[in-house]
Amino acid sequence: MQNNELAQLRIWFNAQKRDLPWRQQASPYAVWISEIMLQQTQVAVVIPYFERWMRLFPTIEALAVAPIEAAIKAWEGLGYYSRVRNLHEGARYILKEHGGLLPIEAEALAKIKGIGPYTVGAIRSFAFNQKAAAVDGNVMRVMTRYFYMEDDLSLPRTVGKIRSLVEKFLPEEEPWTVMEALIELGATVCTKKPKCNLCPVKRKCQAYVQGDPERLPVKSGKVKIEKLYRIVAVVISDEGRYLVKKVEKGKVMSDLYEFPYFETSETSMKLEDILVNIKNELNLSVSYKRHLPVIKHGFTKYSVTLIPAQFECAQAKCNLNYLWLLPEELKQLAFSSGHRRLYSMLIEL
Repeated sequence: MQNNELAQLRIWFNAQKRDLPWRQQASPYAVWISEIMLQQTQVAVVIPYFERWMRLFPTIEALAVAPIEAAIKAWEGLGYYSRVRNLHEGARYILKEHGGLLPIEAEALAKIKGIGPYTVGAIRSFAFNQKAAAVDGNVMRVMTRYFYMEDDLSLPRTVGKIRSLVEKFLPEEEPWTVMEALIELGATVCTKKPKCNLCPVKRKCQAYVQGDPERLPVKSGKVKIEKLYRIVAVVISDEGRYLVKKVEKGKVMSDLYEFPYFETSETSMKLEDILVNIKNELNLSVSYKRHLPVIKHGFTKYSVTLIPAQFECAQAKCNLNYLWLLPEELKQLAFSSGHRRLYSMLIEL
């Protein structure tokens, strides 16, 4: 991009940029939290989570000394829970190694758990006003269209090529404004279906000039979605306690809570088979009460169908892998997304 295009981009950004809470308090910590939350998540969803998070954990030290369960509970519903586990671990590392302050150097930032090349660039650019490239999906979409790049975005070398290109044309004067403007342009104008009539740099955009901006970017190797079907046993004791389990370390939903479930290859399971599973795996004798509405949700590469049924248990036997908890105790726990919806449903019934 030439100086006149960069000037137009700046003017556009200053006039059109969204009023976002992390822009109002662009501290290094706020930038870090917002950028991690925004990964794989829409801005409108992130805003209330960010505001609540900053009230609960206003500093890196506050996050570092908080129990991991408190951080996960504050994150509940955002998904991709490795992000919050990395944030908590990163905060503890920063408190120990940097006195609770995010470092400015790229090498030091890259050593923090969960901070990759994009987040390194974002923190250095938006929090420390450094000349640094923060190349996310929005920027890659803008760049491939502006320069008509047909390189495959699935390849690491393409991302590296775009990062080098951005670093090259970022100006010496307020480079952070241009960097954020590129992200904003990709997020609001140069979207999957671009609004080219609103673009401040469309006259020099090669994809616009050639009349086919939607053709780019090129990206192969789409992730194949795997379907999972799970029979969920909502077991309630005579005392009104629910049987739940904390997902063990190393699994996708580790540190979150779920009701007992059994994998199946079908969209249903015979009642007698469910009862056998409960007896064999939970060592419980239960009586069937009712089926509950099916819940569908997704995470990473999975599309999950939960088929829940409610059961009653006369005696809440001890089980090393499970807990019997009252409804008010369940409120304090963070559930995986589908099971959280199931819990909310149970409260309303």
